[in-house]
Amino acid sequence: MSQDSQDGNRKLWGGRFSESTSALVERFSESVSFDQRLYRHDIRGSQAHARMLERVGVLANGEAQIIVDGLDAILADIEAGRFEWKTALEDVHMNIEARLTENIGELGKKLHTGRSRNDQVATDIRLYVRDAIDALVADMTRLADALLDLAEREADSIMPGFTHLQIAQPVTFGHHMLAWREQILRDRARFIDARRRTNILPLGSAALAGTVYPIDREYVAEQLGFDGVTENSLDAVSDRDFAIEFCAAASLTQVHLSRWSEELILWVTPMFGFIRLPDRYCTGSSIMPQKKNPDVPELIRGKSGRVIGDLQALLVLMKGQPLAYNRDNQEDKEPLFDAIDTVSACVRLYADMFPHIGVNRETCREAAFKGYSTATDLADYLVRKGLAFRDAHHVVGAAVGHAVEQGCDLSELPIDTLRGYSALIGEDVYAVLTVEGSVAARDHIGGTSPGQVRAAIARARAAG
Repeated sequence: MSQDSQDGNRKLWGGRFSESTSALVERFSESVSFDQRLYRHDIRGSQAHARMLERVGVLANGEAQIIVDGLDAILADIEAGRFEWKTALEDVHMNIEARLTENIGELGKKLHTGRSRNDQVATDIRLYVRDAIDALVADMTRLADALLDLAEREADSIMPGFTHLQIAQPVTFGHHMLAWREQILRDRARFIDARRRTNILPLGSAALAGTVYPIDREYVAEQLGFDGVTENSLDAVSDRDFAIEFCAAASLTQVHLSRWSEELILWVTPMFGFIRLPDRYCTGSSIMPQKKNPDVPELIRGKSGRVIGDLQALLVLMKGQPLAYNRDNQEDKEPLFDAIDTVSACVRLYADMFPHIGVNRETCREAAFKGYSTATDLADYLVRKGLAFRDAHHVVGAAVGHAVEQGCDLSELPIDTLRGYSALIGEDVYAVLTVEGSVAARDHIGGTSPGQVRAAIARARAAG
């Protein structure tokens, strides 16, 4: 008797082999240390498979229920911490199947009829990704709602808008939050779309060619909530597009969150002073007692690199594989799990944090005066008076140059000085040179005026 048989770790596939697996190979090739997180999904898939086998006559009446109950008992043991995961049994599937056979006897060996670990793991991962998407979409909705509430609260708050990180034109803080919301809504839509392609059942494809047993794949799909079954067994067991697609959507989400983080980090510095972050989302310095560091935004900005790296790892993993399944695909889980964990944590943190951000409205408004942010409004004023835009652009550039020399804002130049650059300028020009007048003038769908911000919020709330 081999040592494997003596210690209860006999390989379930070991009939072909005359010697035990090298201990080094076991450590190198095991996946149970990370794929055990699939246990709920593996058990759900196995229970659906057992019911199907009884339905088509492969199992005798009542046998499926014994298997289902046995798997429920294993689930309870795992969740109570009573289950011993054995590296020698390689993965989550073999560990659960071995325990099932140990608990219910020979009947446990019948469970794997008509399937392979190839289609089993493909099913487990799809179930896992589907659940991850559902949870992530819910948190993205919370984040979008938090941004909407913040936009409504700050619909009238004026701040500088930037291009090239230079002050460009005044905008409202609410308008800026709605811009972020548009990004997260697109991200959410991508995950919802990816879920459709994830939610197709591969079980029944067996190792690569299907099975000789009279299986009912549609019945299994219905039990597990899949929208349909895969059409080709070769593709079904080797496809990881859905995992790559998740990581691609997660990468773009992280890029958006990283961009927000960069702005938050800038805005919270004393040089900007636009916002206040709650203490519970910040940390201090071990040496400088005055410091309040925006660690959450900094970490989210940094973690974007992890998720982008996870996407690259999966793309490179798949690029050289012939059909059908290859053991390389064991390497899909750690980057996928990392991407799920990371993007989920980042979205959840921001959904929790954004309702508690404070806005220093007067500081934001004062900053909007810097950099001659109403210069374009002066050019537009001259165009409305009949001057060609390119000529108006030149006139305003000259006026700005003079204001820079004087160390004042355009709105502080005397009317006679302004008229020296164009006789079209009248006393009414000062109404367009205020930051309030500038934002109010952008009064169209997509514009930054407080009225349009509130209208956009109303449309969003009406749409649900």
